[in-house]
Amino acid sequence: MTVESLNLLVEQAQNGNRAAFDHLVVRFYTKIHRVVMQRLRNSAEADEVTQEVFLRAFRKLPQLQETERFSGWLTQIAARLSINRAVRRPSECFLEPDIISAFDATDDTPLFAMIRQENMEQVRAGLDQLGRLDRETLWAFYFEGSSLKEMSEQFASPIGTIKRRLHTARGRLRDVISGLQPA
Repeated sequence: MTVESLNLLVEQAQNGNRAAFDHLVVRFYTKIHRVVMQRLRNSAEADEVTQEVFLRAFRKLPQLQETERFSGWLTQIAARLSINRAVRRPSECFLEPDIISAFDATDDTPLFAMIRQENMEQVRAGLDQLGRLDRETLWAFYFEGSSLKEMSEQFASPIGTIKRRLHTARGRLRDVISGLQPA
């Protein structure tokens, strides 16, 4: 593919021609998948991230000002998304089955039951010390299992406000509970 024909495809895709963008995907898929695979070393994740790269490129394509830089721009998106995925990936931990079963068995011990009871008492005491709105917000979300949308209707507030209230109430509860902890 010549530079002129590539630039023409990019311009057509920027103008909303999906067939032109499809040609770009076919042309660059292998290269982008290779870039992603080098960073992630997991083919399933590389497939997902490669798709995300092309979705992101499709949405952001009108922002590309120099069509001749499409290849580098696309590679940069792939590198950034790969790094983001690798950083956010939970660390893998392999344990023998008997070790895992030992963790399950500790739930029945008197010590575990006592610690769980103390934690519940501290949460209740902490909730009692919070203001009415904080207490009601936390109660609705964690104990009643209300969704953000249901809470929005219940409290007659936008979902963003409910999220902020939850964040603030959790912080206040954490501060109250840390004050209840023996030194």
